Parts: sequence; structure tokens; C-alpha cells
Amino acid sequence: MSATVSASGPLFDDRREAGRRLGEALRDPPLAAPIVFALPRGGVPVGYEVARALEAPLEILLVRKIGAPGQPEYALGAVADGAAPQIVLNPEAVALFRPDPAYIEAESRRQLAEIERRRRAYVGERPPLDCRSRTAVVVDDGIATGSTARAALMALRQAGAAATILAVPVAAGASLPELRKLADRVVCLATPSPFVAVGNHYARFDQTGDEEVVALLAAARTGQQSERRQG
Repeated sequence: MSATVSASGPLFDDRREAGRRLGEALRDPPLAAPIVFALPRGGVPVGYEVARALEAPLEILLVRKIGAPGQPEYALGAVADGAAPQIVLNPEAVALFRPDPAYIEAESRRQLAEIERRRRAYVGERPPLDCRSRTAVVVDDGIATGSTARAALMALRQAGAAATILAVPVAAGASLPELRKLADRVVCLATPSPFVAVGNHYARFDQTGDEEVVALLAAARTGQQSERRQG
């Protein structure tokens, strides 16, 4: 689901408002056992509202790039956390640089250590939610190139998700065809042209701080526990 939009002003007030609209778009048809995986940090306010709309758990999905030897900005692949952390490699990049397998293993360990450090900062000692046999909904505040979303979708599929859905308020239209090959469903509210940057389509696009991420993840967990007690 997506619509091509050419807007003279911002499409969304802020990330929370965008998340509420995105959540409404995801409610029909109902999803089977969904878990919302928000990409930090800007995806967390959006994912919080999506999780509320779907009455689903909210999880943070940390993705770290594996840089090429001598060219760290060029991604050989990525590491994504989770109940079973996944390494996703780009075959074309690996064929181009031909890195020693020991290099990839060492870089993967290093990035996993950083992921674990950041996870503890966000959620403490709570283990990651298991996506096996669940519908994994990957949420971000927008997509420009789609590299992080691509790694997230591939990692969740490798980890055993029954279905994967990519859900974003806004994206560059050119980034979606490749992502549609990786997801069972893509929900994008707008593909404005020209796109320029994600932040151009929000009236307020302040940086999402660690404190806000921690607070929203805790609030989502508290809400889920409250619903279970009431049920």
C-alpha cells in the first residue's frame, strides 16, 4: 500500500502522529500474532503508536553495519540483534572486496558487542522478543535508501518470522521495489516527489533522544502487562 504524493507542506505533524496514522492503515486486515520491531531511534515513537493500534508488543531492533576492510563506510553486510542475532551479508560487496572470513567474523563479534551494549542501555537485562512464528512488523520514521530496513527484514526472516511487514509513514519511491521483494507486505503512507530527506515531510523532526526511547519502550511494556492482567 502506498500513494504517490506531492505535498506543498509537511505530511505529518511529528513521529507520534505519523505512527497513529500508520497504525490505522495496518489494522485491516488483522495481523496474526504481530510484534512491532522499531528501528532506533526515530522509529521508536512511530513504532510505539503502531504497537498501540495493533495491541502488539514493541521491540527495538538494533542493526549495525559490517564495513569493508579499509573502507568502513562501504557495507559488506549488517548484524541485527534479536533472540537469535543474525548476520546478513551482501554477496556483491563480499565478491568485490573478498574479505578474509576471519575479518567478517571479528567485525560481526565487534558489532554484536556494540548492539548488546546499546540494548542494555535501552531495555536493561530483558532478553529480546522471539519473532519465530510471529508477524514481524518493521517500523521506521521514513526510508531514503532502505539499507537498514533491508537488513532488518532479511534478519527477521532468517530468525524465523512467519511473515514480515515493512511499515513507514514516508519513503523515497525508488527505494521500495527492492524492499517489496523482501517483505510479505509494504505499507507506506506517502512517496512524495521530490523526496529530498525524511525530515522534510514532518513539521517537527527533532532528534529522538535515548531518554525518549527508554521511556517509550517501558511504557509499551507496562501497557502490555496491564492488558494481560485485565484479560
